[in-house]
Amino acid sequence: MAQGSARPSRSGASRLLSFALLAALSVGMALAALAIGARPIPPGTVLTALLAPDAAQAEHLVVWQLRLPRLLVGVVVGVALGMSGVLMQGITRNPLADPGLLGINAGASLAVVVAIRFGGVADPGLLALVAFAGAGTVAALVYGLGSLGRGAATPVRLALAGAALTALLLALVSALVLTSQDTFQVFRFWVVGSLSAAEATELARLLPAFGTGVLLALWAGAGLNAIALGDDAARALGVRLGLARAGTLAAVALLSGSAVALAGPISFVGLAVPHLARAIVGPDQRLCVLAAAALGPVLLLGADVAGRVILPPGEVQVGVMTGLIGGPAFIWIVRNMRVLQP
Repeated sequence: MAQGSARPSRSGASRLLSFALLAALSVGMALAALAIGARPIPPGTVLTALLAPDAAQAEHLVVWQLRLPRLLVGVVVGVALGMSGVLMQGITRNPLADPGLLGINAGASLAVVVAIRFGGVADPGLLALVAFAGAGTVAALVYGLGSLGRGAATPVRLALAGAALTALLLALVSALVLTSQDTFQVFRFWVVGSLSAAEATELARLLPAFGTGVLLALWAGAGLNAIALGDDAARALGVRLGLARAGTLAAVALLSGSAVALAGPISFVGLAVPHLARAIVGPDQRLCVLAAAALGPVLLLGADVAGRVILPPGEVQVGVMTGLIGGPAFIWIVRNMRVLQP
């Protein structure tokens, strides 16, 4: 088995225990997301509402109509950001990479601003589809720019192309937003990042793209193990680098595009989750992808729950909470760089 680190491998029993604990943590956080809020609901009532819903009970309606859709969006967005973060750090061999490195957030933001400014779009469902299209288009453009000239789309080329295009797109976003008050009013609610705005119809529309991204991410793990050893070693092991990189970046685009379309640009989840996953299950990218699929929702739902109770009776949007949590996490990652190499 190819490894990207000299750390000792974990036994099968240890890994099984780790995944069992992650599953238990995920279930516990899901129950917390259903129970905690402006109106606390006892866990027993939550279980009753899920198993035997009664439309005459106000607490049951809160669970089904408000908190359960928000939970489902949080799970999908958390899985998408966690898995895409592992893929980005693996494909670029950069422990500080996250999905935003491909310009996905910037592309989605520009598409949303253009739709608001020149199309008069304000419907959240339509903005979600516009954001997904913008994210995918820019991801493809970054890969194309990174592939120009001699050689393949190397990690350095992808990072440079992504950084340059992100700077350009964010400058355009700022120019459009600052010259139109109406555009700013709509855009400011989308850009902060929230799990409460998405609806079941938007989630259903994006599930095919999300599901395809998950399957591609699971397929990409084995190739990333070889790529971690270097391009020459990966070729010697029979990995087709062009196909592996294209498939991995397609997975990142589909997953991150789905996440930003549903919840807006949410920072730090895609950066922090891969490091937590490697600390729990080791450097095997296949296992990291699976662990990140559990850790992403835990981190995102935890931030969402904290945002509901930190400043009662209002709530702090999850995009703000992940930034508050992610700042210290980023400092910790930098201080422990040698330990956290993908």
